Amino acid sequence: MIAVSAHHPPAWRSLLAPAVATLVALAILIGLGVWQLERKAWKEGLIAQIQTRAYGPPVAIAPQTDWPTWKAQDDEFRHVRMTGTFLHEFETPVHGLAPSPGGVQQGFFLFTPLRLSGGGTVMVNRGFVPTELRDPAKRPGSQPTGEVTVTGLVRAPEPKGWFVPENKPAENQWFTRDAPAIAAAKGLTVAPFYVAADDIRDPGGWPKGGQTSLDLPNNHLQYAFTWFGIAATLVGVFGTFAWKRLQGTQST
Repeated sequence: MIAVSAHHPPAWRSLLAPAVATLVALAILIGLGVWQLERKAWKEGLIAQIQTRAYGPPVAIAPQTDWPTWKAQDDEFRHVRMTGTFLHEFETPVHGLAPSPGGVQQGFFLFTPLRLSGGGTVMVNRGFVPTELRDPAKRPGSQPTGEVTVTGLVRAPEPKGWFVPENKPAENQWFTRDAPAIAAAKGLTVAPFYVAADDIRDPGGWPKGGQTSLDLPNNHLQYAFTWFGIAATLVGVFGTFAWKRLQGTQST
């Protein structure tokens, strides 16, 4: 009787599919870690930008002649001062939340165009009012007349988030702080930015300005270490798996 030996494929072939899957997952994890490091550099630049521009005495806003070429990276968060007259007939409430002693409060940010004394119009986020004070008649003294001086921070239009409802201009329902879009819906031409007013209360106590948060969290290094750590763990797991598979193959 002649014995026939069984033919075994090379051991590495059994590791081919797991190795490919591991390499794909490893590339994704390393990519996420690198992306977080890039986000860290961006966030540090933004924080430095805020520190440089937002504090200190207010300066004049960009002149109207510069508005067509205005760029957020060159001007956002600058502390500015401007003088003009509010066009309260175009006041627009934008849905939003604001801090309160109990956590957060539902309400609106009031966007009102300011016709500048030197020409041009800038939309101003005058501040927050709770839902029950959306109607100006319920907050006497909240709409100053005549020439006023406003100080605040220059802000770029807010992009729409994934879970933010669509604006409904025909119903005057707004969910994003997109000043040019609000102005266009009302037939106005305004600056490509808006100014978030400082916390200087009107005689009626509303709206409450100064709602821009300047304390930005920067946890991207921690996130990067997490992704790199998972990548290192994956390499260790695959290495152990491959070693056991090869050992098992050699012993048979």
